[in-house]
Amino acid sequence: MTTTTVMAGIPATNLSLFRAIRFKVGDPTALVTLRDADGRERRLLIIRDIEMERAKLHARVDSVHCPADFEPASGLSGDRETATAQALAHCLVGKGVSSVRADRSLPLIYAHFIRAAGVSIECDTEMGVLERRAKDAQELAWLREAQAATEDAMRLACETVARAGVARDGTLLLGGASLTAERLRALIDIHLLERGYENPESIVACGAQGADCHDHGHGILRTGEPVIVDIFPRNRKTLYNGDMTRTVVHGVASPLVTRMHAAVIDAKRAAIAAVRAGVTGESVHHATLATLAAHGFSNGQPSVERVPVISHGTGHGIGLEVHEPPLLAGKGPELVVGDVLTVEPGLYAIGVGGVRVEDMVAVTADGCENFNQLQEGLDWR
Repeated sequence: MTTTTVMAGIPATNLSLFRAIRFKVGDPTALVTLRDADGRERRLLIIRDIEMERAKLHARVDSVHCPADFEPASGLSGDRETATAQALAHCLVGKGVSSVRADRSLPLIYAHFIRAAGVSIECDTEMGVLERRAKDAQELAWLREAQAATEDAMRLACETVARAGVARDGTLLLGGASLTAERLRALIDIHLLERGYENPESIVACGAQGADCHDHGHGILRTGEPVIVDIFPRNRKTLYNGDMTRTVVHGVASPLVTRMHAAVIDAKRAAIAAVRAGVTGESVHHATLATLAAHGFSNGQPSVERVPVISHGTGHGIGLEVHEPPLLAGKGPELVVGDVLTVEPGLYAIGVGGVRVEDMVAVTADGCENFNQLQEGLDWR
């Protein structure tokens, strides 16, 4: 064998390993990739015995084994992770492997037993990084599916705000009680749970709370104030994520919020127009900044009341995690075909709040595919 690589961990949480085998399991697992001198590749999976039959049907590997298949003379530990690491090391020795490469996600226990068996191991910090960025057809389909579900939840959330009743003091009402960020988040969560998604705490930030781009929001929602809604659920089966932001105003938006929103929409369109393979994430961000500047807005942290600024990059990669390489920001790298990105310019003003609008796009050779179809306006009535 000329080249051998190893990956290991729990596929349900080690997402690089999950992507490699496309098989979700909550037990310790090891993947050995053996490449012959002529370039032929064989992928060997070591997994808990009761998962072997499922793995044979669904995992992207050539052979499936359990730790007992590679038991050393000293025996296997009763601890599953230790036993899997021992079996991996004994497997490598048995196949005459003297050195291996591993990716950045390899748990130390596997490296420990590999070295103890006399096999040298090298951490390849870039192993799998570019491959994970360049989504294949199956991943693109899963991301489209996740974003479609996110759009449905977003429509529910924004229409609920826009169509709410209003009390004399400006508090929004739903079913005769105050509509709060917490109540709206619960509606979003239930909607997504019923469709097979787990949902981290969505951002529902009303009015001045929205001036902090990562304030998740709390308390009552009010008429006339911008509400940032940012939803980023994960499909419980595929593990791929959606990510989408819209801004909604119940009633009439102020002139400043209307102007902020128009600038953000133009900036998003300019950034999306700049996305294609070979351009850098930094250049896409510059398109955002140039457009906002043309509208009279700058970048930086909000510091002067009622002066809107953009305080973050234009976006980020997305896939098995909500935030993945590459960044659409300063020093952002060249984009590759298959990168899936969020494009989410925003403006934030102390005492006023924020406006952010976010789509998801997939990079192609000459542009990008926008996964979103939902409207971008402030009025959702």
